[in-house]
Amino acid sequence: MGQGSRKKVVKVVEELKKAGIKMLKDEEWEIEDGIVIKERRIYVPEKELRGEIIQLHYNIPIEEHGGKWKMTELVTRNYWWSGVMKEVKRYVDGYNACQRYKNQSEVPAEKLMPNTIPEKPWSHISADFITKLPLAQGYDTVLVVCNHFSKMTYFITTTEETSAEELVKLF
Repeated sequence: MGQGSRKKVVKVVEELKKAGIKMLKDEEWEIEDGIVIKERRIYVPEKELRGEIIQLHYNIPIEEHGGKWKMTELVTRNYWWSGVMKEVKRYVDGYNACQRYKNQSEVPAEKLMPNTIPEKPWSHISADFITKLPLAQGYDTVLVVCNHFSKMTYFITTTEETSAEELVKLF
């Protein structure tokens, strides 16, 4: 083992001690062409290189941004370093473009305004249908009419085939 390889191994061991790893197993570690490998994954000692690896995996155009767990899984397929999960989480949580351009699933709610209070009965009503009910006495729909002044509600049985002219006659 050359002098450069020894320095890398010493650096790896020191970092592992800082991370609190108490025991190293020989079968987990090897050196190939001056690259330190842990359990078939490349050990990345430099912080700058770690950031580049995370950025390269995050900015893959064909990959969806699956969040910190997906990113950690992608990075740790080939690379390892102490604290990889923390660094990936920090990167994903702070990625400015995703935070700014994240799809908004809902339109922001406007300020709620109270309904006007009716001054007399039947000046404000609402109507709705309850449809697709099981057929009972020849009816499969209920017309619900509510008087907003008294809160009185009427339930009128009808059928789905009822026309607008027939509905006027019902109520």
